[in-house]
Amino acid sequence: MVRKSLLYGLLALASLVTVLPLLYMVSLSLQTEAETLSPDAVIWPESPQWGNYAELFTRAPFGNFIVNSLVVAGAITLAHLIFDPLVGYVFAKFRFPLRNTLFVALLATLMVPFFVRMIPLYVLMANMGWLDTYQGLITPFLMDAFGIFLMRQFIQPIPDDLISAARIDGASELAIYRRVILPQTRPALAVLALFTFVFQWNEFLWPLVATSTPEMRTIPVGLTLFNQEYFTLWHLTAAGSVILFVPTAVLFVLTQRYFVRGIALTGLK
Repeated sequence: MVRKSLLYGLLALASLVTVLPLLYMVSLSLQTEAETLSPDAVIWPESPQWGNYAELFTRAPFGNFIVNSLVVAGAITLAHLIFDPLVGYVFAKFRFPLRNTLFVALLATLMVPFFVRMIPLYVLMANMGWLDTYQGLITPFLMDAFGIFLMRQFIQPIPDDLISAARIDGASELAIYRRVILPQTRPALAVLALFTFVFQWNEFLWPLVATSTPEMRTIPVGLTLFNQEYFTLWHLTAAGSVILFVPTAVLFVLTQRYFVRGIALTGLK
């Protein structure tokens, strides 16, 4: 009993430590500029400034930032849900020359930092005239080695007898993929969608490099408008960060049961 109580106490303490920065970010987003610059920390403002959220949209084209983030993160997530399971299915269930070699080469790309690929990618996008466009923000991330690996690991244990039975019944390869494979991969697809959306929603470096006008910036890059060399509008930065956090939290709540099941079934513990 004592051991269990101690465990619950440690878990409660860890949860509190995890949640406190988020709660203070909410508090900071409701403070006045003077309160944010006060030498004494303000735990909760005396008069919450809900107008700070409206001020975001008057100080910067924040509506554009939200739309751009939704378009870019949504399009990339959709592309991953289309291409990653398909490629993972090929690696998991088809036999062809150099299959394992190609798969190892694909996994090796995970060890290449994005900074190494960024300059050639920037030059390529510039030559194609895609800088400061949705194409330039979306195209480089239409597929991902981690997503392919995740889907392959999930599809591989599916019995080959199911696929063979479908072939005997005259189903085409595409029909087998749609009617046999995809319905059994919903937990993994939920995990893939959550990981991809959260990563792309919070992506900072590539949108910073690939965009040059405020109208094409995403939320993480747009927030830098409130952080300049000689001043930082902490209350507006915090308000923008709260807006940045909400969609990912909602998505996690909606996919939580699939997320936990997918993590367990793919063995990524």
